Amino acid sequence: MSSSGQHTRFAPDRGLTGRMVGTMFLIGLLYVGFTGLLIVLLRGAWPIIVLISGGLFVAQFWFSDRITERAMGAHRVTPEQYPQLHGAVDRLCALADMPKPRVAVADNDMPNAFATGRNPQNAVVCVTTGLLRRLEPEELEGVLAHELSHVAHRDVAVMTVAGFLGVLAGVMTRIAMYGGFLGGGRSSSNDSNAAIAALVIPLVSVAVYAISFLLTRLLSRYRELAADRAAAQLTGRPSALASALTKVTGQIAAIPTRDLRQAQAYNAFYFAPALSAREAATQLFSTHPSLEQRLAQLARISSELGR
Repeated sequence: MSSSGQHTRFAPDRGLTGRMVGTMFLIGLLYVGFTGLLIVLLRGAWPIIVLISGGLFVAQFWFSDRITERAMGAHRVTPEQYPQLHGAVDRLCALADMPKPRVAVADNDMPNAFATGRNPQNAVVCVTTGLLRRLEPEELEGVLAHELSHVAHRDVAVMTVAGFLGVLAGVMTRIAMYGGFLGGGRSSSNDSNAAIAALVIPLVSVAVYAISFLLTRLLSRYRELAADRAAAQLTGRPSALASALTKVTGQIAAIPTRDLRQAQAYNAFYFAPALSAREAATQLFSTHPSLEQRLAQLARISSELGR
């Protein structure tokens, strides 16, 4: 089995790799520029700004798997507790020649799955109890292969970092605005600088968040199509994944909107977004491509494999 996790039998995707590099470069540039602006406007507080921004970034990246698991109510399970789930993950990891991630289950009736972790050696793949109850074994393997491809392609880590930088810009703004950094002096010059900072920082923070939001949405939609492709090609059963997609999307749309709202903050990580049927039809900035796009791609792959 591959120990590095860098070379697996999941089909490589140059389009995904290029988009991940481009997204990280642009968002990183954005974040460095924003931090630099804070340092210029809040000269006396720059050590605190650098310390807080660096510390939050490292903590989010290093503990992303635990943070996501806890936020989504997931708990890790043993082969004795869920033998069929572990057996499916074992088979797919052997087929893909990749390290086996930790396996978790979330007690949630919404049928869904997600993967998280900074690299293949520290990854977690989680399914909900609602998914386990509703899918046939072949359908479940299709979903798990989809999530494992996210791990193998390392786009889970990229999404974790990219999504966090926009949020971090907002956190840094609140610290600057309400942490006493804008009114440190009594001179008219200091008052003038504080007034400029109080006006500029929130505007720039909103711009940083908006740009990072758009970049992550564009990457997220492509990476879902890439994961569908990789899973279908690895298992050789695109029809099973298509069946799972149709079943999961339909079942999610039937779940009460109030319950879906609680899960929507993590849509970028899920196999299918937590949206009602009406919301799914009007989501211009959705984290996922439409069901029709995903099914059409799987139909093409099925036709290619049939030849």
